[in-house]
Amino acid sequence: MLELRNVSKTVGGEYHIHPSDLVLERGTLNVLLGPTLSGKTSLMRLMAGLDKPTGGSIHFDGKDVTGVRVQDRNVAMVYQQFINYPALTVYENIASPMRISGKDTATIDREVRKAAELLRLTPYLDRTPLSLSGGQQQRTALARAIVKNASLVLLDEPLANLDYKLREELREELPRIFAASGAIFVYATTEPSEALLLGGNTATLSQGRITQFGRTIDVYRRPSDLVTARTFADPPLNIIEVVKANGHFLKHDTEAFAVPAHLAAIADGPVTIAFHPHHLALTPAGQDGDARLSVRTLVSEITGSESFVHVDFAGARWVMLEHGIHDIEPDKPIDVYLDTRHLMAFAGDGQAIAAAPARAA
Repeated sequence: MLELRNVSKTVGGEYHIHPSDLVLERGTLNVLLGPTLSGKTSLMRLMAGLDKPTGGSIHFDGKDVTGVRVQDRNVAMVYQQFINYPALTVYENIASPMRISGKDTATIDREVRKAAELLRLTPYLDRTPLSLSGGQQQRTALARAIVKNASLVLLDEPLANLDYKLREELREELPRIFAASGAIFVYATTEPSEALLLGGNTATLSQGRITQFGRTIDVYRRPSDLVTARTFADPPLNIIEVVKANGHFLKHDTEAFAVPAHLAAIADGPVTIAFHPHHLALTPAGQDGDARLSVRTLVSEITGSESFVHVDFAGARWVMLEHGIHDIEPDKPIDVYLDTRHLMAFAGDGQAIAAAPARAA
């Protein structure tokens, strides 16, 4: 078990990591999710022992390892920018941690070839990293981390430089690869979709703070505050400030839409409502929660299989995610349908008032 107790890191008097508590169990996959500069890499460096915390302590299996060097810990790390030994072959790069730990030749060969096959490196085992593509070099670094059999494996956006197809395949494979090892895996990403695909647990980070930690699907479905909800939304979360009164949410003193059953118990008054773009549609979902809204189109972004339609509703700018091609001309009034079963509500301080029990990942 890895435990961070009130751990903080300051540089030049400014917090890079605010005082944080976090407990990671053996045999778990833990995602650090947040935008660039949210503190993911800083937190991983503290976990690894590359940096020493300004305050608090770090414990591994009950032992205080706060001052223990990374060289004296059983840690494996893979960065977005791949790191390999340029003078060694791919085979020897992968084998290097096992040679250092004194594994026998037969074990080394078996594990190297197993990892190479998994990461599609078998044809390149006799080549040096500099003769490979960037994606192949990153896969070499991943293979070396897999065979090290470390107690703590830190993956800092390791798939960012890989091609789409291989990235998707590895996202599916990694949880299975790591599940049987008994190690603690920490995986940093900026992509909410990647966190959902990996599963496990997720800690959301914002400006050096851990805003929430728990099962990935629970953090997504039931964010504790608006910051966490925004962090776990891509495309960006749709938000509108309304007033709850007489069973309706009002905007500019006119009816916006009826309050759904799961939010009926919240007190009347100002409230911030939020929902994901795929819960706004051009056609009704066929459920009791559909609210028909009149909006004005702003711009349509077509990616091929999906369209992102930006609309204005009562001064709030929303994004609607629709499958297929929908080239809607700008400044056109249209009707859209909001599935209110998935609405989230937040107080003025950003804390969650109620979560949507029907929300699906």
